[in-house]
Amino acid sequence: MALSKAAYPTAANIVDNTSAATFIPELWSDEVIAAYKKNLILANMVKKISMTGKKGDTLHIPKPTRGTATAKAANTLVTIQNDTESEVTVVVDKHFEYSRMIEDITGVQALASLRQFYTGDAGYALGKQVDDDLFSLGKKFGNGDGSAFATNAAFYNDASTGTTAYAVDTVAAADVFTDAFFRDMVQKMDDADVPMDGRYMAIPPALRNVIMGIDRYVSSDFVNGQGVVNGKIGELYGIDIFVSPNCPVIEAAGHEGGAGSGTAGLAVRGALLAHKDTMVLAEQQGIRSQTQYKQEYLGTLYTADRLYGTQVLRPESGFLLAVNG
Repeated sequence: MALSKAAYPTAANIVDNTSAATFIPELWSDEVIAAYKKNLILANMVKKISMTGKKGDTLHIPKPTRGTATAKAANTLVTIQNDTESEVTVVVDKHFEYSRMIEDITGVQALASLRQFYTGDAGYALGKQVDDDLFSLGKKFGNGDGSAFATNAAFYNDASTGTTAYAVDTVAAADVFTDAFFRDMVQKMDDADVPMDGRYMAIPPALRNVIMGIDRYVSSDFVNGQGVVNGKIGELYGIDIFVSPNCPVIEAAGHEGGAGSGTAGLAVRGALLAHKDTMVLAEQQGIRSQTQYKQEYLGTLYTADRLYGTQVLRPESGFLLAVNG
């Protein structure tokens, strides 16, 4: 059956000799993967499970509860602990693609170096989407059901009362991040028995600016003389700190409402304080690049795509910090 013309891109969506670059399929795939990995921030910090080559769209992850030690008296039987194992279900339902149509004339006339723009753009777009999906899981931290960021695991620093449960229209311009607030949040992780190893915090760029203005945070212990690697800018109290422009906007600037920052012209964004096992990324198909020649356009259609699923694995180990920015 012939495809209708509507199935193909409009003229405005075709890369012609004024807007594109030459294309080499063998290099395209490698460059897309490299750009994708470079732009992943949050996805590099969560638990990853590969489903490559496996059938099915649902992953079942056992979630055993911790047992307790029992005193053993002489000449008595051991105590058999009850099995209270549960599971977390991850549905692999996120399929995203990036496509370009490259006309033949472009392959003849365009500069080969411009190809890097499209491979980089594809990697950025696919990487950003994965991070966005993971950041949105902050709605499931604590007792969250996925509908809103205001859960019992979300907090902000009230200028008058200190660490306070977050609710919409509560964060004011004066409610800035402080060292005392961060120490309170670290204690909440300690109280929740979150393992020390593997903790991290992903912050928006505006919060980095605030942190760099706190004297103790710009010491050699924090900066350690190293450059930024995949968004990592340092370490605070044993917690790796990463900067990501993908941190979610939980209240838009100038939004309608009460005394919140949005009313004062500032957006409220969510920084995530979590552990590597807080969230899981199930990857069933990594970056795939495909090409198909379209005679009706005298050009080649190039598509990069990936298939994955995300879910919260241990909601008690993740916290959201509502900050101005």
